[in-house]
Amino acid sequence: MLGLMQDTPLLISGLLNYAERHHPRVEIVSREGDGMEHRYGYAQAAGRSRRLASALHATGVRPGDRVATLAMNHHRHFELYFGVSGMGAVLHTVNPRLFAAQIEYIVDHGGARIMFVDPAFVPLIAPLVPDLPKVSRYVVLGGPETIGEAAEGLPGVVDYETFLKDGTDSHVWPSFDERTASTLCYTSGTTGNPKGVLYSHRSTVLHALSACQPGSFGLSAESVLLALPPMFHANAWSFPYLAAMTGAKLVLPGSRLDGESLQELISKEGVTFTVGVPTVFTMLLEHLHRTGKGIAPLARAGVGGSAVPRAMIDELAHHGCTVLQLWGMTETSPLGTIATPTPALAALAEADRADVLAQQGRVRWGLDVRIVGEDGRDAPRDGRTQGALWVRGPWVARRYYGADADMLDDEGWFPTGDVATLDAHGYLRITDRTKDVIKSGGEWISSLEIENLACDVPGVRQAAVIAAYHPKWEERPLLIIVADKECPPTRQDVLDHLQPRIAKWWMPDDVVTVEALPMTATGKVSKLTLRERFRDHLVKAAESPP
Repeated sequence: MLGLMQDTPLLISGLLNYAERHHPRVEIVSREGDGMEHRYGYAQAAGRSRRLASALHATGVRPGDRVATLAMNHHRHFELYFGVSGMGAVLHTVNPRLFAAQIEYIVDHGGARIMFVDPAFVPLIAPLVPDLPKVSRYVVLGGPETIGEAAEGLPGVVDYETFLKDGTDSHVWPSFDERTASTLCYTSGTTGNPKGVLYSHRSTVLHALSACQPGSFGLSAESVLLALPPMFHANAWSFPYLAAMTGAKLVLPGSRLDGESLQELISKEGVTFTVGVPTVFTMLLEHLHRTGKGIAPLARAGVGGSAVPRAMIDELAHHGCTVLQLWGMTETSPLGTIATPTPALAALAEADRADVLAQQGRVRWGLDVRIVGEDGRDAPRDGRTQGALWVRGPWVARRYYGADADMLDDEGWFPTGDVATLDAHGYLRITDRTKDVIKSGGEWISSLEIENLACDVPGVRQAAVIAAYHPKWEERPLLIIVADKECPPTRQDVLDHLQPRIAKWWMPDDVVTVEALPMTATGKVSKLTLRERFRDHLVKAAESPP
């Protein structure tokens, strides 16, 4: 027997419909590329999103087609989030921080025929156009004045405001299966080519619903959200959807994430909640320390991407802001665990309670996790026994876009590639990564790719890349080589070889030459030994007199 309830599909357009009908004048504030502010309410944003969907249909975009974006956090990108998915097409966000070969691969593999580009990224995409034959039209995200000389060579180029004139805001959102694909986001390609994660309307709405709850972010119409995660990265950690779902004021900072700009936005717009990687908060705290300014009324900040230093937690608390540690990945939409307190923690001593909350957090409703030991069994929840972290749930990927097979085991568990523990209170702690990748400022860097390129340098016999501690970026790549004794390369020889072949932010901060690399019992390079030896190398080098 089936229940007698209405069967309404969970669609992204439904979130914007709610905000438009019940919070029409609540503001979306965005800082544009020229530094100017743009403000409008959900009603106007919804109307422009419908006009965009209508214009896309007029230009030939149909359900299932991919629409690519190369853009930062602003109101036009917000409209694309809802206009593209709302019409049944797939929003494909592309990370402009990747290097050219990866951008080419991602855009071509995604199969978009139309791309929306920020004016600042036109010089980035223009040289790649000959290698992107599937893209037949480019839309520059601005008015007619943004079509400069660099943009004139883009096929079918038009500015966004002119493009919208071909649509109508009376467009009606279609209804379709909630399992329909909504957005496509690629991982950073830490091993091999980047991999596409294809989200659905159902997974996106359920993920947002869980994140809003009191045991998670605890958001409401009284919240003011500052969206620090880039909108080209894992759905901006769901912030556009969270804002619309709750009717909360949304602040979009554009490309300026320096401490001064963020402090100004927080104070001026009354921001109460934000999330981001530790690097952003490091810059914010440095500004507060220099100027003596504050961040009221910011009450809570979710911090993820890498472990949060205890000093950062304490300093933000001094400013009246509670840190909620997070863990997640592109494949989990991305939020997985959030370090919110429980009644059981209230009985603990303050120091013990702080230790628990300094972990990556509790599992949220809808997600399940298991820690698997080397013996293949579930590890005890003692907070000490480490194992491979596996996850499953309605917003966890099962297969990468274009792949032939699912990534899941026979019971539906997805391998995260992380090593973790679970304690008796249900809090997760990430202890390591099974693959030796580096996370700098919240972005992945592949040690393997840099190593392979370094070994192409004449005179380099062996190479290993590890994560060295950096006070601003948390981790930076350090390249360690064994050189030919008769013809050793210089530090600059190695860097000059890498420079045209990898992204600027992938460049190792230093190159160290050693006599030999330490090996494990199985004949592999012991990166654990190297990390222990060189973890503070960059800090010591900075402190040493010239």
